[in-house]
Amino acid sequence: MQKPQISVVIPVYNEQENLPILLEGLVLSLDGLRKSYEVIFVDDASTDKSLNVLQELANKTTSLRIIKFQKNSGQSAAFDAGFKLAKGEIVVTLDADLQYDPGDIPKLLEKLNEYDVVCGWRKKRQDPQLKLISTKIANAVRNKLSGENIKDTGCSLKAFKRDFLVKLKMYKGMHRFLPTLLKMQGAKVCEVEVRHFPRKFGRSKYNIRNRLFKSFLDLLFVAWMKKRNLDYKAEVIK
Repeated sequence: MQKPQISVVIPVYNEQENLPILLEGLVLSLDGLRKSYEVIFVDDASTDKSLNVLQELANKTTSLRIIKFQKNSGQSAAFDAGFKLAKGEIVVTLDADLQYDPGDIPKLLEKLNEYDVVCGWRKKRQDPQLKLISTKIANAVRNKLSGENIKDTGCSLKAFKRDFLVKLKMYKGMHRFLPTLLKMQGAKVCEVEVRHFPRKFGRSKYNIRNRLFKSFLDLLFVAWMKKRNLDYKAEVIK
């Protein structure tokens, strides 16, 4: 297999019904780009048949790669493992819950001609009202404390130039702050409106408790990192 131009990294936790549909949409979208690609699924110790489904799909799809976690380790760990395995110069991320349209990937890739990181923006979110409220609060708090203006920090549909990811040190919960962390490395970041759909299968892994309170200390850590980040330009003259 030739080195892919694009790597798609997708964390998976109990998404057995969604996986065949998601892969079909990904193949349709990525084939249309006429670029070589790989799709990396990271199974975060699913307790349903997700891993079995992935193995069956891999037997039919040469571009599919699978990482299996021995224990449930969270989304940041899944992205980190996927980033380390990815070979493409461009890395795309999204969730496996079918709430994103793989057909939006080309829109993000177009912007990589001008930017280093392109984040999806779910302008018209299709989530329960309580989740919408908690997300709105979380976005406002994150932007206030981190000094950002990202409209949708929680959207997992993103595209990156791989050069920035290889220098990134990930910690638990840091997937929520990738745009800020990469800006600290000098990355140019923008947002692009993407479509969003209601969840059809499976259950959401998030609630108000783990969206607001669990990530608060992570936010303080990122705010501290941003404030203390070394930012200078120098040249050796002798």
